[in-house]
Amino acid sequence: MPSVRWKSIAWAIAIIGVPAIGLGAPAAPAVPSDEPILGKWFGQAGSARDRVDLGFEFARDDQGGISAALYGDIFNFYGLLVPGGLVRQGDGSYLNKEWGIRLSLNGDEADGLMLGKAPITLHRVRSLPSEPPMPSFSAGPGPKWQTKLATAIYARAALRDGVAYVGTSGGEFHAIDMNDGSFKWTYSAGRGIFGEALATADAVYFACDNGFLFKLDRATGKELWRYDLGDERVSRVQPHQLVRNSGVFDWDFHAPKPLLADGIVYIGSGDGGMNAIDPANGHRLWRFQAQGKIREGAMIDGPRLIFGTMDNFVYALDRNSGAQSWRISMPGPMGAPASMIGGTLVLGISAGLIAGLDPATGKTNWMMQPWLTAVESSAALDAGTRFFIGSSDMRRVSYMDAKDGSVIWRTNVYGAPWATPEVSGQRVYVSAAGVTPYFAGVDPVVPYPMHHYGSLSALDRKSGQIIWRWQMPEWPGAFLDGFIAAPAVSGEKLLIGGLDGTLYAFPAD
Repeated sequence: MPSVRWKSIAWAIAIIGVPAIGLGAPAAPAVPSDEPILGKWFGQAGSARDRVDLGFEFARDDQGGISAALYGDIFNFYGLLVPGGLVRQGDGSYLNKEWGIRLSLNGDEADGLMLGKAPITLHRVRSLPSEPPMPSFSAGPGPKWQTKLATAIYARAALRDGVAYVGTSGGEFHAIDMNDGSFKWTYSAGRGIFGEALATADAVYFACDNGFLFKLDRATGKELWRYDLGDERVSRVQPHQLVRNSGVFDWDFHAPKPLLADGIVYIGSGDGGMNAIDPANGHRLWRFQAQGKIREGAMIDGPRLIFGTMDNFVYALDRNSGAQSWRISMPGPMGAPASMIGGTLVLGISAGLIAGLDPATGKTNWMMQPWLTAVESSAALDAGTRFFIGSSDMRRVSYMDAKDGSVIWRTNVYGAPWATPEVSGQRVYVSAAGVTPYFAGVDPVVPYPMHHYGSLSALDRKSGQIIWRWQMPEWPGAFLDGFIAAPAVSGEKLLIGGLDGTLYAFPAD
């Protein structure tokens, strides 16, 4: 998210445990005399599964307290003031309650905890890092064609038999020829379409914000039936840069993709309903009522249908009857559909966590906090137990192992990779949203000089190295630009819809 969710820090303090690590000490300048902690410090935090460099500058503020400014490449922060600063305790240690920081000094070394349980080791230094310039990347092959669909595209295009099926926030659903970008047909649904469609051999299904699931003839676009999801009055509040004056928005970008399995269509709705529908006639087979919005697609694991809600719950239902098998509470909304990675159910949580669950019971096997960043991406399978996942504030795609949540590598794509990466051949394709201005979430709410650029990147699947990066031109005055939709690959073509209302086709190398 373009605003760090400080609630995720409190949740992380309560639930994340991280083993300790160490660091060698650089040369140290003189210690300030009035308060031992004052000055510049640099070191590491985290464990062997996710170790990062970071630094702090502690100084007197205008109230006589101790301010704390965070520096670190992994956060993209170079001088962000930590809410609450530091308070010296009676035992000589220093405490920040908001971020769960506790530090004890031993000369020019400091150690303790960050985020409540993550060990941190610091050493006094003369200087702290500044933001490095963005490297120069190849722009790649560029689009082969681009077709204007008028209004913003939020969902991944469904590709089948040389045709791309995609809806827009303006309420039109299009079938586009993948060879040249020409229109085959267009259907007017009436209100915004925010979810990926399901394209089968003869039909295409999609959900619309007018409260209906539509089934169209795939060849002609003729409506075959519509099913009333019951959520036509559920609001969708999109973000705007005037954060303090524009009310509360909930980053409600998505709608669920229909799922077809063994002759049943499954789809959630904004009023918390999970629906099982007969694809032949659109009649209801069963409906389960959850509480929060269901904005992401469901997945199947054997007899179970698994999905998350925006009120922080994950459910498993018997997919034949709709009876609940288990339900668990998570520390935040489900940012994306769950993925099965090597027998582990992997969840991205909008509050800034990634979790690995036992799909049979819902028991949490591991959970990790990816350093103050929201996670709106699903895990994309690589092979075995390894996967790729995006995280927005961090601007990075992480390559991880579902066995324990360990991080193998991360790549900075210089934008917010909300969408799920697309894995194809030797490439991982990553779309990113541009965010201007970026609000760091502290009070008073002011922009922070971090930049997210809308782009599409091709990464080397093994190393994470950026092979090429195509940056969408920025739009003056826009809060969001670039891509929220995920890329989709079919054969030698990659298609992706932009917030500029354009469907782009790139070569897939």
